[in-house]
Amino acid sequence: MAIHITGDDAADQVLTESSFALLVGMMLDQQYPMEHAFRGPAKVLERFGSIEPEAIATADPEEFAALCATPPAVHRFPGSMAARMQELAALVVERYDGRTERLWTEAADGKDLLKRVMELPGFGKQKARIFTALLAKQLDVRPDGWEQAVGDYALEGHRSVADVVDGDSLQKVRDHKKQQKAAAKAAAGPQ
Repeated sequence: MAIHITGDDAADQVLTESSFALLVGMMLDQQYPMEHAFRGPAKVLERFGSIEPEAIATADPEEFAALCATPPAVHRFPGSMAARMQELAALVVERYDGRTERLWTEAADGKDLLKRVMELPGFGKQKARIFTALLAKQLDVRPDGWEQAVGDYALEGHRSVADVVDGDSLQKVRDHKKQQKAAAKAAAGPQ
């Protein structure tokens, strides 16, 4: 299945062809517009020449951080995200022999998959739930119990990047997030 998150065909092709690129895009989706975060792996591939976990894990940290910071940067915090990307790559190499897809193909069930994703650097519970939903909805990775593991992210609708398949759905996810923030602000009351 083809991934269509970024609005850029070349960047989406990188996400479609590389499971590590998709994982990196999700990692970068933090305090940064989601389509820009998911374009990050294509920038790394273009500048570094590889999006393979082993190559990234063993790259010189200063040089790798510099290429991540080159405008347009891969993230608004390129230095810390470059280090986290190298940490993520090292974990994928060490635990999964550099084969990112083993993260999900070897998961016993949805709960195990969620646990595996939560062990990754930069993946808290919510991000892990969203990534697990993305795998299910867009790559048809649906181990038993995935719906329970991800909660509301399994539902139909436009809640997260797991539901982004084109520009229209991206806007609907943005609108949903805006409504959630407004509701949370209203519930908090005056400061």
